[in-house]
Amino acid sequence: MADQQKIHPVSVPEPEQVAPLPKPTAPLVPRGSSRSENGDPECQQPLPPLRRSLTPYSPLKPPKKKRGCCVRCLCWSCCLFFLLIVLIGIAAAVVYLVFQPKLPKYSVDSMRITQFNLNTDTSLSATFNVNITARNPNKRIGIYYENGSHLSVWYKGTNLCEGKLPKFYQGHRNTTQLNVHLTGQTQNATNLLQLLRDDQQKGKIPLNIRVKVPVRIKLGKLKLMKWKFLLKCNLNVDNLSQDSVIRIRDNKCKVRFRF
Repeated sequence: MADQQKIHPVSVPEPEQVAPLPKPTAPLVPRGSSRSENGDPECQQPLPPLRRSLTPYSPLKPPKKKRGCCVRCLCWSCCLFFLLIVLIGIAAAVVYLVFQPKLPKYSVDSMRITQFNLNTDTSLSATFNVNITARNPNKRIGIYYENGSHLSVWYKGTNLCEGKLPKFYQGHRNTTQLNVHLTGQTQNATNLLQLLRDDQQKGKIPLNIRVKVPVRIKLGKLKLMKWKFLLKCNLNVDNLSQDSVIRIRDNKCKVRFRF
């Protein structure tokens, strides 16, 4: 038999032994603290749920635009208005100091009745002639009396007659006498005549004369806009008999103006 093969054992190298790690001389976790900063996940308590705010969400408002332009315009308007008032006041003061304006004066001098009788239809027809004196006391101011005037005579709320003033110009420090013709007719005048007889027996009949006249004021060579003079005269007469001498006992006239 052939030579039998010899099997030689092979020596297997033993694994190298790893040297054990040295034991730590100090604890990895300091005393008094847990093993982890987050704690043990198994023992960690769940966090409470977040509370939602009950305030509704409102988006941020865009910044307001500057109103500097509007405020500036308003300020300029107020300043101009104030300046205009100041200028008007200064002009009025200058006119007053230079011209020293005064209201004209009026008086009822005499009165004549050419007709004052009761008609068959109980209406009263009256015709008066009234003399009025107008005085302009101003040194540098003239007065233009324009068309459209109205003059009336009243007795206890009843219009007896009416007329108008003539158109004329009254110069500086001028006195003008005016003769005004007035006519009128009053319906159902029986009771009115009885009241007139009662007052005539007392010797005192109250009458009111009302005048409205448009005028223009002349300052030097400047002619101003149209104004209105309102004249009211309260007078007492002794009688209202036709074609008789009428004596005026009291005579008070007041004048005012308006635009």
